[in-house]
Amino acid sequence: MRKIILAAAPLNLCDSYEYYNFLKPLEKMGFIVIPFDFMAHMRVLGREGMNRKLLETVRCEKPELVFFVPHTDQFIPEIVDEIGKYTITLGYLFDDTWRIKYSRFWARHFKFVNTADINGLRKFREAGFTNVIYSPFACNTDVYRKMNLPKKYDVTFLGQYHPYREWLINHLRRSGINVSVWGRGWPLGMVNFNEMINIFNQSRINLNLSNCVSWDIRYLTTLSRPLKNTLRVWRQTMHALTRPDMKIWEMVKGRFYEINACGGFQLSFNVEGLERIYLIGEEIAIFVSPEDLLEKVNYYLKHDYEREAIAQKGQARTLLDHPMEKRLANLLDELKIYRKQD
Repeated sequence: MRKIILAAAPLNLCDSYEYYNFLKPLEKMGFIVIPFDFMAHMRVLGREGMNRKLLETVRCEKPELVFFVPHTDQFIPEIVDEIGKYTITLGYLFDDTWRIKYSRFWARHFKFVNTADINGLRKFREAGFTNVIYSPFACNTDVYRKMNLPKKYDVTFLGQYHPYREWLINHLRRSGINVSVWGRGWPLGMVNFNEMINIFNQSRINLNLSNCVSWDIRYLTTLSRPLKNTLRVWRQTMHALTRPDMKIWEMVKGRFYEINACGGFQLSFNVEGLERIYLIGEEIAIFVSPEDLLEKVNYYLKHDYEREAIAQKGQARTLLDHPMEKRLANLLDELKIYRKQD
């Protein structure tokens, strides 16, 4: 049987994104997936030892592909080059829209890299790279699924703390909207994978909020937050003006698919390329300003039938076009190691 080494982390936790969205779909496609949790190995062996262990594993297992999901600088470029002498190497990049220097560096060492940015192919080609494959994100629809649970929350948000997200949430709360929030950096903290799926199902409105640098003058000058948070906002803004790899652009990320796959109604920030994934206003709802966000939250809380119709259509679109195994099949077909089924 065909083998793939999945060099990702964490893979020893069944709550991990990499476990559900890469390992399990690849297995479903018929591959023998050899997990290589590089962070776990690095804690024991160190950076160089981990890289040597990966090279040894490649030589021993002789996989068709090493599927890398890099974080920062855990992999040694020269060893990645050496692995490329034995098999195909694919670097699965999450944030090439704004991690420009990082993604261009690794495009020199992996035989192929992906981009989920709608303009990614053009950007890489303008930089001289031809080993790039456009592959949007998706989700494992076997685990992100509708549970038919009763609605428990009016409005929810799951995601890491960011001052711009806090500003939008506080805008809703000051207007009397009950918003429940979980994630790293928020008072309620993080939830596990099963709790996340339940929340997507139990929410009348699931918010999808950007964590990009915002230039909204009202956000930059608001006085209704602690001084340390204001200083953080201005520090991020100044960094965005002076550093090349700051997040000033958004892209269509996995959360768009995950909420919709659960049959949850999604009210999201807009981003270029989203209209190619979902029909705006029919399969997903968007907002374009804090005022528009408040208006639409109030509207959809009062119009159950319309809200649920959008959620149902969004789920149907996800199940049809955006299962992760379908996305991976297209990606691996580009590498000539997997033939798509007609």
